Amino acid sequence: MKEFVVIHDYLVTQEIVGDWDGQEEEVAERMNEIYHTMYDLADEDIETEILEQLLALIWDTWIGQEEIADIETDDIYDWCKHVLDNPEQHLQSEE
Repeated sequence: MKEFVVIHDYLVTQEIVGDWDGQEEEVAERMNEIYHTMYDLADEDIETEILEQLLALIWDTWIGQEEIADIETDDIYDWCKHVLDNPEQHLQSEE
């Protein structure tokens, strides 16, 4: 259940994202946008454990990607929607 997941537990700061050659603020903003988008798009009755795993997947997927500082909102939305529509595809390695 979505209401049991506290989104603020996942949000990051510039210090947390590490060194991005002066783009730390942009990287932190994009990461947080992805977290918020995933949370907002998730169904209200999503299993708490599944949502927590999907939110954890965001860090594992994006923090090493060079394009994170420049990713567009539409692309974030599309990626989050795809992950939520196909959670089994993205969580296979977790099981």
